[in-house]
Amino acid sequence: MRIEHYLHDAARRRPDHPALIVGEQHITYREVDELAGRLAHALRCRGIEPGDRVLVLFDNALETVVSLFGSLRAGAVFSIVNPTTKADKLAFMLNNCQARCLITRGRHLAVAAEAVRHAPSVSAVLVADAADLSDLPGAVAWKEALESASPDSATDAGIDLDLAMIGYTSGTTGLPKGVMLTHRNLLVAAQSIVRYLGNTPDDRLLCVLPLSFGYGLTQIFTSVLVGATVVLERSFAFPFAVLQKMARERVTGFALVPTIAAILVNMEKLPEEGLGSLRYITNAAAALPPAHIARLQTLFPAARIYSMYGQTECTRVCYLPPEQLAVRPGSVGKAIPNTEAYVVDEHGQRVGPGVVGELVVRGGHVMVGYWENPEATAEKLRPGRYPWERVLYTGDLFRTDEEGYLWFVSRKDDIIKTRGEKVSPKEVENVIYQLPGVKEAAVVGIPDPILGQAVKAVIVPVTEGCLKEKEVIGYCKEHLEDFMVPKVVEFRTELPKTDSGKIKRGAVEQAAQQP
Repeated sequence: MRIEHYLHDAARRRPDHPALIVGEQHITYREVDELAGRLAHALRCRGIEPGDRVLVLFDNALETVVSLFGSLRAGAVFSIVNPTTKADKLAFMLNNCQARCLITRGRHLAVAAEAVRHAPSVSAVLVADAADLSDLPGAVAWKEALESASPDSATDAGIDLDLAMIGYTSGTTGLPKGVMLTHRNLLVAAQSIVRYLGNTPDDRLLCVLPLSFGYGLTQIFTSVLVGATVVLERSFAFPFAVLQKMARERVTGFALVPTIAAILVNMEKLPEEGLGSLRYITNAAAALPPAHIARLQTLFPAARIYSMYGQTECTRVCYLPPEQLAVRPGSVGKAIPNTEAYVVDEHGQRVGPGVVGELVVRGGHVMVGYWENPEATAEKLRPGRYPWERVLYTGDLFRTDEEGYLWFVSRKDDIIKTRGEKVSPKEVENVIYQLPGVKEAAVVGIPDPILGQAVKAVIVPVTEGCLKEKEVIGYCKEHLEDFMVPKVVEFRTELPKTDSGKIKRGAVEQAAQQP
């Protein structure tokens, strides 16, 4: 089966069961299924064919969910893009995958229009909640497109080996890489997650994480798989209001990252309604401090806490059973069901307990490669135990204990993982170098108890005192997604270099971590 089949089946089995709760709206499975069918018909009418790529520049909203399922029902491949993405990066993504369609909303119209002007492959643009589309010739209003389409219920768009999505993730070159995931990849991951979390149709899952983030998107897939409900929020910017919503809607599952946990444990009070319905909390991105785990267990005594690790290239790798939290608070557990995860040395040979090496993942959820990037694919996907398979080399260093539990040690490459997002130092450096007064720059990750890693920029200015930290951060805010903006800026008179003149990033990072 394909992902969209599960939505259609849920709508057939329990048509009036809420699929989404957005604001005060309770949208049933029948309604989401019908909207997805209308969008599929609208896309087909605009020339979108099976295998074509549809980019979705949207925050967490009903339209985002309809866009991904409507695209799949049309046989297309979707890619949800962070709504803070700037025009030049959006144009790169559109051109990289030769997208035929862009779906966005009015508040992102200026960015979308600028990107589309540089992306000749785009032949259709749908825009929600925009009064004026004159800046984007040929664009069609979302409401108009769906109202004029029939509720197409066709479910024969392809098979589970077809590509379902491209998830763009930062690369060491500074350019995003398109992770290709098939329907089978997504389903294998979702089925495994549902199994160890014990999800049922009665679950209500809170999603405050962006759907452009794989961890957030997984809440949609696992919910549809079992016919549960997703309480969809744009963010956790107003925590008390979100907690009140959780209590009111009887939320049973809460996916968070360390930044959200830090907010929760420092709140002075919780809603009077209580959160007794919450049966589990999941955490990914970075390990929670033991003190935060203890506080969460006090705040939500009925909830089981799952510590997890994953990558965009395979969605999820491992999880720590809640009963192991007190025993192994720093571990990320063992491989999820139907997955094998093991540690190897530089020659690809498995190593024993306590030996640090690269984590390798084997399973049906491992990506099929990076879009039109055979070099990066060959580096990440390598021969496995059997001649017919390729396994995922994560680029992360791990060790196991005597009982086989996995422990994260460090990243093998330069990618910074902050707030659950991957940041390419090169991409941030490229922006900083555009700022007048910058002579040299190196961007590194420094330990942060909340973010996992914080982005730090180390800069050599043209002349001493010609730049200020506030100026650099402000410039980065104008040109980068919010999670890429440096939290700290340090000025130096020089940076360490190799004999060939290349900046020694490792030395910069080591010095940057000194108090």
